[in-house]
Amino acid sequence: MPVTDVQQDIDNLTLTITADFAAPVERIWQIYADPRQLEKVWGPPTYPATVVDHDLTPGSRTTYFMTGPDGQKYAGYWQITAVDKPRSFSFDDGFADLDFNPAPGMAVSKNVYSFAEHDGGTRATYVSTFESAEDLKQVLDMGVIEGTTSALSQIDDLVAAHR
Repeated sequence: MPVTDVQQDIDNLTLTITADFAAPVERIWQIYADPRQLEKVWGPPTYPATVVDHDLTPGSRTTYFMTGPDGQKYAGYWQITAVDKPRSFSFDDGFADLDFNPAPGMAVSKNVYSFAEHDGGTRATYVSTFESAEDLKQVLDMGVIEGTTSALSQIDDLVAAHR
């Protein structure tokens, strides 16, 4: 299992997930830069993602939806704020309606995903910062840790399949 650590810091309004992958930084970067690869790992296996628009450049907007086991779709977006290829990228992540308009009353987090060489592979650090403790609690109650852990667990298989 790639996830090695999960830290919830209510005082600083952050959720930090650390994962180690048996692939070079550039390979892990490709997964996030390529919409077809991203959709294989963004949602947990029971909520696969479909990426509609994706361009990993500052100022661009990624739109996607995940489809639940019952066929219901859950939409979201990333507003890309910074990119340091292949080391990191930052984005605001929010929930949306099926037309990709931000969903009122739903948490929006500021995220920094960073990738560094570690033990012959990549250590990925995913930091999400929320506007309030209530927003952080909202996503925790929705199962973000379990969902993210199962989603990240798909990366090793994707890397192995495309060697």
